[in-house]
Formats: sequence, structure tokens, C-alpha cells
Amino acid sequence: MIDTTSTDIARGEERIRLEVADAVAVLTLCRPDRLNGWSWESTRQLGLLADRIRFDPRVRVVLLRAEGRAFCAGIDVKAPGGDITGESPAERTRNYYEGIRWVHERFAVLAGLPQPVVAAVQGYCLGFGFELALMADIRVAAEDAVFALPEAGLGVAVDAGGDLRIARDAGAGWAKFLALTGRRIDAATAERRGLVQLVVPAAELDATSRAVAAEIAANAPLAVQGIKRTVDAYADAALPAALDRAAMTAALTLTSRDASEGYGAKAARRPPHFTGT
Repeated sequence: MIDTTSTDIARGEERIRLEVADAVAVLTLCRPDRLNGWSWESTRQLGLLADRIRFDPRVRVVLLRAEGRAFCAGIDVKAPGGDITGESPAERTRNYYEGIRWVHERFAVLAGLPQPVVAAVQGYCLGFGFELALMADIRVAAEDAVFALPEAGLGVAVDAGGDLRIARDAGAGWAKFLALTGRRIDAATAERRGLVQLVVPAAELDATSRAVAAEIAANAPLAVQGIKRTVDAYADAALPAALDRAAMTAALTLTSRDASEGYGAKAARRPPHFTGT
């Protein structure tokens, strides 16, 4: 795993880039050659940059976007430090549990910003990418966007609470349908189910999402931030306890034989054979 105590982002190792202009903080996932695959280091950088945004008096709204043909295609399985070790199965499970809880805390820094977050989503938005997009207050999707939670097909649980947020926004049935099957849905279906708020042609995604951000930034900051906090207090009332359960479930499945089988089968391009162990 990475050094979570560091507050630096080495030049050339950026997973996310921060730019501020016209009252908008733009967070850009900037590893298009890896389809913006997510890693422990991505999580660390997300938390650091969100902390920088929180007290920046210039920022009234955040735009979360990505370079390339994918928003985020999920976990980057080739990223350094991707595995967590332990001297026993129990210790390894415990270490995964704490690691996932740490991820939840970093994601919560973004979701809990006083400034509203607008996500602009194109192409693949899978697994951790989908969960990241669901942290935003408003989602704008390109017509080519594809959403899925494929974790169960790899032998692991949904790590960062994406299924919980789908249950909040689209209902428990849709959360279970997407998380249990791993089925992909297009932008139009996501819009119908309330998982995205606007769908636009891919060529218009950047301009439309920036326009939405500018529209929010033009409103009274105290009112905007108060509205966000009030809605979140209602919508997320049951989230903390459910996220802790999600962290434990993720830890148990990540250390299972089924997880090894699932990832091995994907790498070998063959159907997995799960045993429930």
C-alpha cells in the first residue's frame, strides 16, 4: 500500500489535476492511457486536493471530469501497492478493512465539501469510477457513457458504497439489480433512474458541465452550501453504518479464494469458477 502520511504529489505521478478559475475548481482525472484506472494513490491524491479546495475562498463549485475516452474504468490492477498483506488471514482481512475505511474517509472529504460537486462523465464509468461519480451532487453524462458495478463477477463486494448511493437515488431494487448482476447500463437508462441529471452529446459534455457549474457558482454561496448540507443530511442519514458494513464485506471478499479466482479468470479471459470460499 502507499504512504498515506505524505502530503506531496510527485511531479509526473499525478492521478488528478487541480485548476481553479472563475470560481470553479476543476478536478481532472489525468491518466487517459490507463483509462483513468483507480488506485490507492488516486484515493490519496483525491483527499489531498479536496482538502485544498475546502477553504479556498475562490471556489464556489467543483467540476470533476476526466481526460480521454473513459471517465474511469475501475481499479487499476497494475498499480503499485495494489495488494494488502498480513501474516495471517485474519490480519490481512483486518488490514483490508482499515484500508477500505480509509478510502471511505477520503471519498467523504470530496462528497462532504461545502461546495457542490458536478461530475462530467464520458465513456466507461465502471466500478470505482461509478462510485466516484456517485459522490458528486450533480452528474452530467455524455451519450456514450456506460455505467456498471462489476465487482460481484470478480468475487468481491462493492467497496466504496456505490450500491448504497444507487439505493438512495434509484431505489434498493436497482441497487441490487446492478450490483448483483454487474450489468452495464447506458446514459439514457441512468438518467431515467435518477443516477444522472443530464445527458448530452459527447461533443457538448465539457461545455454543458461547465455551464452547470457556472450557473451554481453565480448563486449565493451561503444559500447554495446550506441547501447542499440540508439535502445531504436527509439523504445520507443511514449511510455511515452501512458504509462500515460495506468495508467489512469488502475486506472479507478481497481476501477470499473467490477474489483470486475472479481476477485470475478475467486476466485469462475465461469464465470464473466460484466456490464461496
